[in-house]
Amino acid sequence: MLQIDNAKILKGTKFWILPLIIVIGMFACKQPTPKSIFQKPNIILIMTDDQGWYDVGFNGNSKIKTPCLDSLAANGIILDRFYSASAVCSPTRASLITGRNSLRMDIPYANTGHLKEEEITIPEILQKEGYVTGHFGKWHLGTLTKQVPDANRGGKAEFTDDYSIPSEHGYDEYFSTESKVPTYDPMILPSVFEEGESKRYGWRSIENQESTKAYGTAYWNGENQKVSKNLKGDDSRIIMDRVIPFIDDSYKANKPFFTTIWFHTPHLPVVSDSIHRGHYSNLDLPEQIYYGTLTAMDEQIGRLWKKLKENELDKNTIIFFCSDNGPEFKTPGSAGVFRGQKRSLYEGGVRVPAFVVWKDHLKGGMRKDFPAVTSDYMPTILDILDIEYPDNRPIDGTSILDALVDNETEREKPIGFICEPHISWVTQQYKLIGDLENGNYELYDILNDKSEKKNIAEQNQELTNQLIQDLSNWKASVENSNKGIDYN
Repeated sequence: MLQIDNAKILKGTKFWILPLIIVIGMFACKQPTPKSIFQKPNIILIMTDDQGWYDVGFNGNSKIKTPCLDSLAANGIILDRFYSASAVCSPTRASLITGRNSLRMDIPYANTGHLKEEEITIPEILQKEGYVTGHFGKWHLGTLTKQVPDANRGGKAEFTDDYSIPSEHGYDEYFSTESKVPTYDPMILPSVFEEGESKRYGWRSIENQESTKAYGTAYWNGENQKVSKNLKGDDSRIIMDRVIPFIDDSYKANKPFFTTIWFHTPHLPVVSDSIHRGHYSNLDLPEQIYYGTLTAMDEQIGRLWKKLKENELDKNTIIFFCSDNGPEFKTPGSAGVFRGQKRSLYEGGVRVPAFVVWKDHLKGGMRKDFPAVTSDYMPTILDILDIEYPDNRPIDGTSILDALVDNETEREKPIGFICEPHISWVTQQYKLIGDLENGNYELYDILNDKSEKKNIAEQNQELTNQLIQDLSNWKASVENSNKGIDYN
């Protein structure tokens, strides 16, 4: 506030200075308008399911058609060295909204454990900052019902303690399944499969609805609230049909929004309609189905961007995009030059397609090799909003805002991975990977050997031993958290 001594100003001062100072004071004390809340950016975290690093056009795949993703990536920053926190889905999802390795909260693998209420999540923090929050798509961080059989664990007595719904973790609304569903007609399983189709790997969309049975899972949008309408057709479109009204409602309410959009695509079973398979008519059936469902999802991401532009939110919305792990085995999915796939801690299992776009705030048209991981989302978002993490418990992620803005190239905080039976420790240059049971370790120079062809552990024994010690210290911290110590 300006401090004005009128007597001194009037004495021996030109007559026009006082009105000028009064005007300046009026501007300095001006109250913000209701629209000023839009200075807080909207935040969208998109995650796909089992999409390999090479399963997008922006990473060089010339077969696949993902024009909307490619356009967004080209106008943002492509993260060439972005990691999922695990080689399977549930642990990665836990890391994304907590900033912590999932074993700290006893989620070691898919379909195990649940997100504990003591964990601090991004939506919980942002709710207190005036954000409206929504989750759409796959949840996989606990069961969504205790009442009826649903998906892998819902309604089963032995999994009652794993009941953990999004609204218990900071989400104002949600539209979610516990786990996987077919990527087209998500509630339906064919009774008969044609040649080249299977219950596990997928099928062509079904025209004769009489030859079907229930898939065995459901969408939920509240406690004991099963969704029954608008569940036919492409699953990505079904999800986006719920996202669009959420954005419209937050816009009308003059509130910023935070949302996690977790598509099922291209997790098995992959199912695609004739229109999207038709884009790949020159390929074999598994590729038609796999690529077709990715192109269908891509269209819905384009629809999302169109809605943001219509509401003039495109310039103040941050979109982070990534996959939850590498591609599934025996599918057309590909990690490109990287070794391994889903369930593996080699690069192909955890290095995933990723980008961030924030129009007029982050310089677009760039690719960065800075190592980043899904656990970094929490501290990065808090850094952007200038919010302190409200606890002193261990956080495994680190803010990558400086890397995005200032072209920082060195990551100081290593990344730890545990996905039984393997464990890994990744620094700026090196990757240590070992077996939890026998203690054997391999070492790779990721900067110069990204395909992990040459194990250099024996030639660098001192470095290997130091990294093993660092990894052991981190693992001990994770195990302490797993005992519940952090919650005290």
